[in-house]
Amino acid sequence: MRLRGEVSVLLTTDRNMRRLNRQFRGKDKPTDVLSFPADPLVQNQERGDLAVSVPTALRQAREQGHALAVELKVLILHGLLHLAGYDHERDNGEMEQRERVVRGRLGLPKGLIERTGGPAIAARKNGKGGARKGSRVVRASRNAVPSAAVATAASAQDDSHVRGRKG
Repeated sequence: MRLRGEVSVLLTTDRNMRRLNRQFRGKDKPTDVLSFPADPLVQNQERGDLAVSVPTALRQAREQGHALAVELKVLILHGLLHLAGYDHERDNGEMEQRERVVRGRLGLPKGLIERTGGPAIAARKNGKGGARKGSRVVRASRNAVPSAAVATAASAQDDSHVRGRKG
């Protein structure tokens, strides 16, 4: 996966993820990871922002039987694939395949798309492409102002957060 530019990562609460999901996707519920692609005019320097719910990641880690750090890596990888242009809701399994390859190289367990029955599995079951309804993994609108969204969530947080850069 070739992804150039900075990525901001916000580790946040379910409350703030719900706020972001409601504001940018119109869904009034928390989720595990949101991706906010940068404006195409600046994608050489910035790729976008990721927001990850730590409480949700912890619950999912327990369900999957691995450490929180492992789940955070799975979620961040998934978000990075979205920032690289993959979209499991529309690509007939391309993102799922790419996620599987990268996870294998990194030694990570089953990915989010596989856990939810992903597009390739759904396509095999019903003979069509597309994501299974009810998938918990989401992607924010491309019309969002990504850095402002994550900065707003970070400043609104009433508990500790981590904001980092990855190049």
